[in-house]
Amino acid sequence: MDDFKTAEARARELRRELAHHNHRYYVLDSPEISDAQYDTLMRELQALEEKHPSLLTPDSPTQRVGGKAADEFGEVVHRAPMLSLANIFNDEGLGEFDERVRKLLGVPSVTYVCEPKLDGLAIALRYEKGVFVQGATRGDGTTGEDVTGNIRTIRSLPMELFPLDDTPVPALLEVRGEVFIRKADFKKLNDKREEEGEPLFANPRNAAAGSLRQLDPKETAARPLSVYLYECLATEGVPAFKSHTEKLGYLKALGLPTNQAVRAEGIDGVRQSYDNSLKGRHELPFEVDGMVVKVDDEDQRKRLGQVSKSPRWAVAYKFPPEEESTEVLDIGIQVGRTGALTPVAHLKPVKVGGVTVARATLHNEDELRRKDVRKGDTVFVRRAGDVIPEIVSTVLSKRPPDSQPFEFPKHCPVCGAVATKDEDGAVIRCTGASCPAQLVEKIRHFASRLAMDIEGLGDKLASQLVATGTVKTFADLYGITKQKLLTLERMGDKSADNLLESLERSKGTTQRRFLYALGIRHVGDATAKALAEAFPKASELFTASLEDISRVKDVGPVMAQVIHTFFQEPQNREAILALLNAGVSPAPPQVATGGPFVGKTVVLTGSMTGMTREQAKEEVERRGGKVAGSVSRKTDFVVAGEDAGSKLKKAQELGVRILDEQAFLQLLQPDARG
Repeated sequence: MDDFKTAEARARELRRELAHHNHRYYVLDSPEISDAQYDTLMRELQALEEKHPSLLTPDSPTQRVGGKAADEFGEVVHRAPMLSLANIFNDEGLGEFDERVRKLLGVPSVTYVCEPKLDGLAIALRYEKGVFVQGATRGDGTTGEDVTGNIRTIRSLPMELFPLDDTPVPALLEVRGEVFIRKADFKKLNDKREEEGEPLFANPRNAAAGSLRQLDPKETAARPLSVYLYECLATEGVPAFKSHTEKLGYLKALGLPTNQAVRAEGIDGVRQSYDNSLKGRHELPFEVDGMVVKVDDEDQRKRLGQVSKSPRWAVAYKFPPEEESTEVLDIGIQVGRTGALTPVAHLKPVKVGGVTVARATLHNEDELRRKDVRKGDTVFVRRAGDVIPEIVSTVLSKRPPDSQPFEFPKHCPVCGAVATKDEDGAVIRCTGASCPAQLVEKIRHFASRLAMDIEGLGDKLASQLVATGTVKTFADLYGITKQKLLTLERMGDKSADNLLESLERSKGTTQRRFLYALGIRHVGDATAKALAEAFPKASELFTASLEDISRVKDVGPVMAQVIHTFFQEPQNREAILALLNAGVSPAPPQVATGGPFVGKTVVLTGSMTGMTREQAKEEVERRGGKVAGSVSRKTDFVVAGEDAGSKLKKAQELGVRILDEQAFLQLLQPDARG
């Protein structure tokens, strides 16, 4: 019992520490510990929860991503309506708003609060006894969608309230706010999507809204969402506020992230705040499309009330649109790191929002067709999310009479390989294995652990080898000399020797690894295994028909077409033959007919000292076994390494045979018997 009480106290302390450091990192942008130190605290909490399952709570930082995918979102009826703001667009509109407020209140001047108007998605959150229990979208203002699982993934939002001072935690707290994506995070998100060949998001708001409505919380967790809160309802335990400024201070005291806010005396103060906001909008870390003007005094707000679905005490003062017209000088194709062909408009340079724009993305062929942008057109350009310039519309009345629609290329403009559409028809890709535009990413993948497993060949070295012209094809890797390596940045004598040894060792790979290393779209490790079993030699795929490939286990018609196209491309055949000529000799799969693992289901847990988890999996599969991710009554063996956790415990409960690392290695020996 003493041990449990100690663990319980430590778990609570760790949750408090992690919440504090999340707040410092995500909200204050002022971390106090390194990422490694944060990870150490998280691992300690995970270990405690694993040892004492009763300590695991829904609000634990370890449970931010763990909910299952929903079939659909449930409905949430808001305790109080979520109002929408009326918009004003100029100083005249501001004057009318201020005059109306003063007239209704019967006062000569009003104190306002001015906040940046976030371009995000409105949400309502509920905490019970300091623990987050529910999150919902605005919906129609009365009823929203339950997105609790997705809200949990937002790291800047505490799952449990730990006040920064002695502020008491209310029994019930309902807060309102906005989910958004910061500019820097939006750029990283789109950069990653471009690398993976996914369509780019047009702006942060669309990305945030789409992320919050993912049915699988794990998908939402991969999106860098942030949240700011700006309102709370009068509920049990929440004090009565005299002003909005006081309310924001209360939310901050509870450890909740809040937006910037400036008090402004009268309409002149609001005008000054608006001018400052307009000048400084591009300096903000998030996208804004205006400034929210709110009456500060809470009693005055109650007296003003609302009209229809908008409050009389607040208004959104929108910034003027940042759009300019210019001419399309040409339309070109940019080939991304994963082969995606993206149309780009080359523009007559124009200043948009203080920045000179000379290029604008057209995203993909469908978007290009929808907007019907052509060379010579006059177009309106907008800086979407202050990150990616995009064409909003075309001025058809100014289109040259001899203009022609843009013809999307059927071959890659960089290497000449065939360009094919993805299964969803959104992205067109180059199929060339040696395409220079994709080479860095392809080399990195080729050398990765599941592929050729070339230790020491990571992103930075791959970039150097391509940038210096040392590597232009996969086969060039096997012609690198030590002398050439030593000319590269941060490459010492020992590192060069280790890399050359790793390259030599990788020549004796398997057909499964070899096929995976080629980077064929849709072909992961499991599909590479199935292909290797069906085609033990790579050259057999040169002559395989589409029907032959379709007959491979788990290869559907779309994947079969991609694989068939890949091996019909002359450039890819040349790349494979060059690898074989360089000494790469992929071994065909071994068919096990006997031994302790044939037909057995094995679960691996914990860490091993003699090999990696992936190597252990490969050894089991080579011997006719199957590696599963969870323990059940159908499991034959559980291999338990160091720090084995819940899988080991479940195996003990079910009476499944457990092997330590030494016993597992003995079973791998040729003369081993089960």
